[in-house]
Amino acid sequence: MHRPLEGRSCGVLLHPTSLPGPYGVGDLGTEAYRFVEFLESAGQNLWQVLPLGPVGPGNSPYDSRSAFAGNPLLISVSWLIDRGLLDEDDQITPVPGDDRADYGAAWELKAPMLRRAFSRFQHDFSGPLRQCFEQFRQREAVWLEDFSLFEALHDPHRPVSWVDWEPALVRREPDALRAAREQYRDEIDYHTFVQFIFDEQWRELRRYANDHGVWIVGDVPIYVAFDSSDVWAHQDIFQLDERGQPTFVAGVPPDYFSANGQLWGNPVYRWDTLKAHEYRWWIERFRRTLALTDLARVDHFRGFHAGWHVPAGESTAINGWWLDGPGEAIFEQLAGALGTLPIIAEDLGIITDDVTALREQLGLPGMNVLQFAFGSGNDNKYLPHNFEKNSVVYTGTHDNDTTAGWLSTLDEATRTHVQDYLGCHDEDLIWSLIRLAYASVAQTVIIPAQDLLGLGSSTRMNTPGTVEGNWAWRAVPGAFTSELAARLASFAHLYGRRL
Repeated sequence: MHRPLEGRSCGVLLHPTSLPGPYGVGDLGTEAYRFVEFLESAGQNLWQVLPLGPVGPGNSPYDSRSAFAGNPLLISVSWLIDRGLLDEDDQITPVPGDDRADYGAAWELKAPMLRRAFSRFQHDFSGPLRQCFEQFRQREAVWLEDFSLFEALHDPHRPVSWVDWEPALVRREPDALRAAREQYRDEIDYHTFVQFIFDEQWRELRRYANDHGVWIVGDVPIYVAFDSSDVWAHQDIFQLDERGQPTFVAGVPPDYFSANGQLWGNPVYRWDTLKAHEYRWWIERFRRTLALTDLARVDHFRGFHAGWHVPAGESTAINGWWLDGPGEAIFEQLAGALGTLPIIAEDLGIITDDVTALREQLGLPGMNVLQFAFGSGNDNKYLPHNFEKNSVVYTGTHDNDTTAGWLSTLDEATRTHVQDYLGCHDEDLIWSLIRLAYASVAQTVIIPAQDLLGLGSSTRMNTPGTVEGNWAWRAVPGAFTSELAARLASFAHLYGRRL
């Protein structure tokens, strides 16, 4: 059941990989529970995360091998020990360094632990945990069977895309699939087990958050990675040629973030085929997301109205065109299957009146970003005096520089505009912007953790159009102090956002 948010609300944007901890990346262990407790003491009722799936090239959660699966690196080793799947002496040596994620080191440490836990589960476990495992396997079969086979076939030591597998497997011929499932039975069971453990840990954390008055905001990227179980298992719903290669890929034209646009490279949908199947794949995708989160931010909402299609092989996103998406029809099918959808529409970038009309027709909150508000006229939609009540305001998103970094790059005229608008000419502009967001008419305010901590550009989460150096920031131990919680709680109370 999803509790709809009532009244004004507030929260923090922090991906679990950015939590402190000793094992290379943040996970679902002790620090995650401490962060929930920090949010509660800070008067916050929302915790926004990024996509939770296995990370792709460059460690991006937006380029995952599955739109349904969980990231094995988020699995807590201490949880495995507490459940008897590992012994105390299986504890692993901490990874040096605290403020940058080391995905490679984390995987080298955790992969053997997961294998040992699986071996013990296979040979020594019966009773409730085994029953939960079988229930999970049945409940999630619609995506889990294909994903676990995909992972078993995807040799991590020989990273070959699925289009280069044996032709019979590429075409998913029934005999070839049956043979592969038999040949890789143990490996399939291993990947199913890993997903089960992630699911158990995440649901426990989410229940803890809900019990403490904190609701999870998830993230649904509109597109999926080409080298994913989603595309391999559902080739008919993507624009692919006879060899399985994309004919068009997704992106956006030149905008605030990039002079050449953003060439994401994801395959685009065959919306006509999806419509003929009553959008079943999308229904299952949202069903899974809303089983793990309380609300969901839909990344690139405008793609449901029209998507930027770039011919495969282009080096930039400049030479593309808009092609119509499904519009209201897909949301009618989703609502019919799942009920009222608790989602936020990410409507940043080039947004036309008809995209806004679709969002308003659906009654969905859009997004406002304060970093986009200054340096132009008073009619700028991101200035708080132009906000709609049904909206979510951020100082910045995961794709922006931190607010400290952004402020350091402003020209004199724009900085003066910020100071005049805030009525603040001292050096505490970051917290003045946070106060502005809290005081605004926007129903929801969410602040990136880096801005609460006053951190600079080196801690930004992502620079669009780049591959290296992203998704790596981590909070240092003890960063989320009681003093910080008290300051946030005072804002939540003063501006009527504490439920």
